[in-house]
Amino acid sequence: MKYSVIVPLYNRPEEIDELLASLTLQSFSDFEVIVVEDGSNLKAEHIVNGYADKLNVRYFYKENERQGFARNYGFERAKGDWMIVFDSDCIIPPHYFEAINAHLDAHPETDVFGGPDAASPDFSPWQKAISYSMTSPLTTGGIRGGKKHVGTFHPRSFNMGISRKAWNVSGGYKISVKGEDIEFSLRLQEHGLRSDLIPSAFVYHKRRTSFRQFRSQVEFFGRARINIQKFYPQELKLLHWAPVGFFLYTLLLIPVVVALFAFGLNFWAWTFVTPLLSWTVGVFYHAAWTTRNLRIARLAVLAGFVQLSGYGKGLLLEFVTVRVLQRRDSTIGNIRNVPLP
Repeated sequence: MKYSVIVPLYNRPEEIDELLASLTLQSFSDFEVIVVEDGSNLKAEHIVNGYADKLNVRYFYKENERQGFARNYGFERAKGDWMIVFDSDCIIPPHYFEAINAHLDAHPETDVFGGPDAASPDFSPWQKAISYSMTSPLTTGGIRGGKKHVGTFHPRSFNMGISRKAWNVSGGYKISVKGEDIEFSLRLQEHGLRSDLIPSAFVYHKRRTSFRQFRSQVEFFGRARINIQKFYPQELKLLHWAPVGFFLYTLLLIPVVVALFAFGLNFWAWTFVTPLLSWTVGVFYHAAWTTRNLRIARLAVLAGFVQLSGYGKGLLLEFVTVRVLQRRDSTIGNIRNVPLP
């Protein structure tokens, strides 16, 4: 068997139903699916078993250890030469396996691969706006390593494949959550394993369905960056602090502008506002151009604001709490020993 798909699942039965349905439509079918239910209260066993006549699928239930170790659990039981990880909120286009199979046949030296995420045509306008903000060069999407020109490609666990060699050498995920995919990608690189971006192997990533959920998610991403620094100090770069600057700037914007206008310093007030106005116009027109939809463009401005300010807030508060005040450890979940480079 060539491919084993690993999907960790926690209290999202409706999502696994959509993901499995998309896998039944693949043009290349030499793969198995392993669903690892990670201590859920809302079990999806009946949904998974409902696909037994359409897919080579296996279901496992285990105690909750979070997604990193749920993926390891799946790796340990996989039969394929390659192991592919999807998040449960992904929908897989029919050409996906055909695309990766063609790339791996042409590049047998590849050890690890990943692909981008995209918005499905049937996503809601909010989901499309969030998808834009997660991939845009005008937000933190521009520093996620999703393009070849950014440097070494570090695949993320919503759409990632590793060879059996990479699994044997790395031992899988070292931390269970909070930047676990970034740490894993960096460690794979340290082992000297080749990582490729396959642009055509994209998935439709639903992410969060409301901006409130989205803010919580991106704040957690900001906090995770501090956790990554614990293992790789060099991975907290100046570029990662840009959202912190955005967060502080927007936090001070109203009181500073009000004060400047109150003292008659109108020129300086407008000067202080100009960066935000310029960014807003830039996001709106870029989103309108890429999505061809003015409503999505308007929502993209809000999504981008939520993403930058939320990520910046999470990173700053975690840095102050963990690194400056040393009130707690940054790690959430468990740590396991794995082979060192």
